[in-house]
Amino acid sequence: MTTTPVSTTPPPPPPPARHRAPRGRGPGRRGHAPGRRQAGPIGGALRALALTGASAIFLYPFFWLVSASLKPSESVFDNSLLPGDWRFDNYAEIWDAVPLATWIVNSVTVTLAAAVAVTISSALVAFGFAYFRFPGRNALFGLVIATMMLPAVVLMVPQYLVWNSLHLASSQVPLWAPNLFGSAFYIFLLRQFFLGLPRELFDAARIDGAGWWLMFRRIAVPLCRPALVVTFVFEVQAAWTDLVRPLIYLRDPDLFTVPRGLKTVLDQFGEGGEMRWEIVCAASVVVTVPMIVVFLVCQRQFTSGIATTGRKG
Repeated sequence: MTTTPVSTTPPPPPPPARHRAPRGRGPGRRGHAPGRRQAGPIGGALRALALTGASAIFLYPFFWLVSASLKPSESVFDNSLLPGDWRFDNYAEIWDAVPLATWIVNSVTVTLAAAVAVTISSALVAFGFAYFRFPGRNALFGLVIATMMLPAVVLMVPQYLVWNSLHLASSQVPLWAPNLFGSAFYIFLLRQFFLGLPRELFDAARIDGAGWWLMFRRIAVPLCRPALVVTFVFEVQAAWTDLVRPLIYLRDPDLFTVPRGLKTVLDQFGEGGEMRWEIVCAASVVVTVPMIVVFLVCQRQFTSGIATTGRKG
């Protein structure tokens, strides 16, 4: 029997393992893309300086308004941000001179009604355009968008005739009821957001037996909350500062909204009146603060909605 000799030569050593640094974590990279350098202290300081300067430019008019509201009549337009003689009683005087509290309550009522109505109605229409398939859908959506090219002044007389025929031309109803039919701008904005939602979610819900109304309430609305907040805040700002429609429809001072009331304050204390501009400035500060509070409360969702509304798919 032949015996095979066993080789005593040791096998060659295995090649050394090649260790690859994780992507984005190599020395000197710090998670940044190649060729992109991190801003140094000088760049950061310049950016902070630019942001501070831009903020000062935007905030200066409001600071000037607050300062003018705390000055006596002869010092309102001296362009100094610190009043030499602080007059806090200007605010007490404006509350006593005009029914400002009534106007604020009226504005809050009209603004909330208008914002809620246009948010719900526009969301329903936008959801229909985003997920329903029917003949002429694109043509109808184009027609809705085309209504944005109509100037608002073109519709003033027809709308007034409609409300007058309904005996509502002297009430607050024309200030918010048109929003029950949606807004072309908000419909476009919300439709783009609805198109960015995964359609598989709705297909799965349909398989489970959910209807379109249930999917709108349970899936679309929670996922589109930032866009709905954007719509709501935009309409709050538009309704709160609207002056044209209150000038057309409101005659009773007890029904005045804040902009219509400020027009009365301007006529009484401003040009052609007593020339007490500090009272006008005090009233302007009072009606400006609520809008600042609304933005601060909704800031996070508002900025998130603005950043993601335009996406599709």
